[in-house]
Amino acid sequence: MAATRDTVETETHGAVRVVAINRPAKRNALDLVARREFADAVQEAIDDEHVRAIVLTGRGGHFCAGGDIASMHGAQPMTAESGRTRMRSTLSNAERLQASDKPVVAAVEGIAYGGGFGLALLADLVIAARSARFCMSFSRIGLVPDNASMYTLPRAVGLQRAKEIMFSGRELSAEEARDLGFVMEIVADGQALARAIAVARGISTASAVATAMTKAALNRSFTSDLATMVELESMAQGIAFSSAYHRDAVDRFSSGQVARFSWPRAD
Repeated sequence: MAATRDTVETETHGAVRVVAINRPAKRNALDLVARREFADAVQEAIDDEHVRAIVLTGRGGHFCAGGDIASMHGAQPMTAESGRTRMRSTLSNAERLQASDKPVVAAVEGIAYGGGFGLALLADLVIAARSARFCMSFSRIGLVPDNASMYTLPRAVGLQRAKEIMFSGRELSAEEARDLGFVMEIVADGQALARAIAVARGISTASAVATAMTKAALNRSFTSDLATMVELESMAQGIAFSSAYHRDAVDRFSSGQVARFSWPRAD
């Protein structure tokens, strides 16, 4: 099943919802319309009880070139107030993705620049095509990194490396991105979306409640202490022990039946 807006397409593959930016002529750069439509599509996926995992991608061979520079200023210079208002909608969407119970997988082909790089970092897992390129390009146009990348990038690569990537505005290859830890897996060009859907389907076969609690706890691990994390684990495991999924999984294991959970092997 597929749904189309002016700048964003969605597809449903079983329990997986694909949200794709569709502005290929602009390398999927986000203007105000695209930002709004993307946020609406993400919220629909979060709210849909039948969706167990979300895949983010872009059409036409690129992930997202970030903000559409041509749309940033009209006849009058942007004021500090209007600039903050513009960014709050984007950052609210970033917070929703980060806080969602549903795991998010990014399928990155081509460029992920500026806010597009930040969008990829909001995913729980990133699948990149071999030709994918990542760049915190904000320094090139006198802006600060956004789309929550000041939060996500240091946690992915460490503080000093995050500073270097942001200060320099240099391009990172898929291989370097994997070596730094924010890309999980590299696939052949043109295969990122298919692999991301397969991974998302694998996640969707796990316990939804256990996956949600694991994501929530891990998202707090860098700002929590040991005692807090142990208490979170204890409470989460108590809930997981009582779930129907766990009881069914134990019954299947004991009787030699095929498990419901299945993770797709990499080629």
